[in-house]
Amino acid sequence: MKHRTFIWFILPSALAMFVFIVMPIVSVLVQSVYAPHEQVVREVESCSVFGCTKSTQVDQEATKALRDAEPLGRFVGGDIYSDRNHLAVSEIAAAWRSSPRLGSFVQQVLNLPFYGALAFTLTYTALVTPLSLILGFVVALGVNAMPRLLRGGLIFVSLLPMIVTPLIGALILFWMVDARGILGSAIQYVVGDPSLSVKASTPLMWTMLIVYGVWSSAPFAFVVYYAGLQTVPQDTLESAMIDGANRWERIRYVVIPHLLPLTTFMALIKIMDNFRVFEPIVSFNAAAHAQSLSYFIYSDLGGETRLLSSAAATSMLTIVGVVILLSPVLMRTWRSFGRSAA
Repeated sequence: MKHRTFIWFILPSALAMFVFIVMPIVSVLVQSVYAPHEQVVREVESCSVFGCTKSTQVDQEATKALRDAEPLGRFVGGDIYSDRNHLAVSEIAAAWRSSPRLGSFVQQVLNLPFYGALAFTLTYTALVTPLSLILGFVVALGVNAMPRLLRGGLIFVSLLPMIVTPLIGALILFWMVDARGILGSAIQYVVGDPSLSVKASTPLMWTMLIVYGVWSSAPFAFVVYYAGLQTVPQDTLESAMIDGANRWERIRYVVIPHLLPLTTFMALIKIMDNFRVFEPIVSFNAAAHAQSLSYFIYSDLGGETRLLSSAAATSMLTIVGVVILLSPVLMRTWRSFGRSAA
């Protein structure tokens, strides 16, 4: 394909990516280095027959004139990124100087809002991504090994978590782990503590969110893996069987290498998706025990005071985190394509 033809071929996609991806990111970046103007307050003296009193009130005209002159706000540079609600540079330095032990220092850092949200986000991503891929792969292998007559029903059952609305699925699990629900009562019976509440325990709440994440994400991996299993070369599998390879050895040396590109693709998708975890926290009403970076942004944008600059800074840090997490997978993909091209 000629260079000119190629440019005209990709131009619509490039323009769409620039308008819908690049420009919003640039806009958020600009917003993150500007803070809203503070209201102009002036002192007013009012006098009466009983004497004069002084009070302060907002000068609406001066405030409006200031905002009209600088609509973006006042430039603060990286101050928002380094404040206590984000990277907390000064707080971490103080904790490092005052903490004699590493455990105490880590505990103080995790008590900071941004790092607490980052800890849950990374934990959720690190556990849900591989566990959902493994569960989807195991279910795909099991369904693929069943007689064709039973596969239709099994596929439908396996896809139910994806078919059910995420909010409904989360609420069902939320009711099940209640003290009066079947799972909540079972946990109390096993532990031997009738007063144990999953909703009141931070570790149990994290566990429940991760279980829900695996349950809701596994069908996507199942669909992709099941489709990939239909493309495994049967000649290679038959040759392995003739050579005496058992089922596990055929899966390990034939099926898994064949599905490795699909695994890389799904890992990229699920890392990006899980790093933006938000809905389970809202559905389970778990903000008191677990907050993600996306929920952190939601909190800044909600309420009467909309902290746009704070939300923008958190959004940029989230984008940086996603890029860092995707870098190993992208580098491995780049190297594998480089070797195949050579």
